[in-house]
Amino acid sequence: MHKHMDTTTKGVLMFLVIATMAAERESRTILVGDTEGWRAGTNYTLWAIQNKPFHINDTLVFKYPAPDNSTAPMSVYLLANMWSYTTCEFKEAKLLGNTTKGVGEGFKVELKQKKPYYFASAEGNSYDCIAGLTKFIAIPSPRSLTPNHFSHTHSLLN
Repeated sequence: MHKHMDTTTKGVLMFLVIATMAAERESRTILVGDTEGWRAGTNYTLWAIQNKPFHINDTLVFKYPAPDNSTAPMSVYLLANMWSYTTCEFKEAKLLGNTTKGVGEGFKVELKQKKPYYFASAEGNSYDCIAGLTKFIAIPSPRSLTPNHFSHTHSLLN
């Protein structure tokens, strides 16, 4: 009887190790806006729909050029809630990236919690945000294990 419990305990531990490794391996680093990056006048809601699902521990990378005569200045804010996102109210928003932080390799935002992340740019008197542009919502979910993980783990226990 004791030996059976020992095998079960090992099996459970092995399963947890595999599950953890699979979850870590699958986290993504996602360039916001793909090769176009984060720029004025772009509908990022469509981009977010095309790139979902987002998962906990995924990393978003915001890249944008420094402001000059040919490019509009950009910023990245994390808005407090759905109301502030919808109305483009930046009073309680957290500045993640100022107008020069996205230069070069850009900067990273890790999605660590299971909650909505409301991103928007406040530049140009929030004109883009009010027009529904240069803003999107990412709602990361926990990674689910596929049936392959279960069958693979089961074969290790036998």
